[in-house]
Amino acid sequence: MTSRTTTAALAAGLLVIALAGCASPSTDSSSPPPVSPSEEAPSSSSEEPSTSAMLMVADSDVGEIVVDGDGMTVYMFDNDTQGAGASVCEGDCATNWPAVTTESEAPEVEGVTGEVGTIEGVDGATQVTLNGWPLYSFAGDSAAGDVAGQGVGGVWWVLSTAGERMAE
Repeated sequence: MTSRTTTAALAAGLLVIALAGCASPSTDSSSPPPVSPSEEAPSSSSEEPSTSAMLMVADSDVGEIVVDGDGMTVYMFDNDTQGAGASVCEGDCATNWPAVTTESEAPEVEGVTGEVGTIEGVDGATQVTLNGWPLYSFAGDSAAGDVAGQGVGGVWWVLSTAGERMAE
C-alpha cells in the first residue's frame, strides 16, 4: 500500500510541475536564464528529446493514436499555432514536453495518414510536425502506449492517425 501511495504522490507532483510549466502561454520571448552545471539534469534523464522520428499507429486507452518509433505517445500543444512553422514550448515546458526530433528532413511513417513535416525547434534541432502541429513527448509517460499527458492543462492532446487532436 505504501508503494501505491508513493507512486500516486509522485504522479501528482509531476502533473503539478507539468501544469505549471505549460498550462498557459508565455508572453516572454526571451531565453530562459542559463543553468549552472550543478543544476543540469543528467544526460540519461527522461527529459532528452525523442530522436525516434518514425511515426506509427498504436492502440491506447483513448483509441488509435500516433506514437514515435519507440512506441511513445506523441502530443500536440494548443498554444502552438498550426502551420506557423514554430514551437512556443520552451524552458520548463520543453523540459516536461520534449520535442520529437529527427535527423532526417523526411521522417518515416507507418499507418499515419496526416501530413508529416519538420520545423526548426526552439533548441535548433529538427522537430517533427503532423498536419502543421509540432510534436512532443511527455516526461510523465514511462512506457510505450502511456497517455498520461492527454488533456493536461486542457492544452495537450494525443493525435489520431489523420493528425487530428483527440479531445477527451
